[in-house]
Amino acid sequence: MEKFTHLNEILETMKTDIEKFYDKGQNAAGTRLRKSLNDLRKKAAEIRKEIQDERAKRKTEGK
Repeated sequence: MEKFTHLNEILETMKTDIEKFYDKGQNAAGTRLRKSLNDLRKKAAEIRKEIQDERAKRKTEGK
């Protein structure tokens, strides 16, 4: 569950950078947004793998 909390934290930080980039025109915020999106992608891939592993474990235990 803590991984989902981390995803939420990434999204929260992205909100302020989105406003700064699109509304205020701050290019540095765009750089931070790209980094955050990459972190989000990596974390989502980790969670996806964890879910797949758990499903496989449950499937083998059920047999």
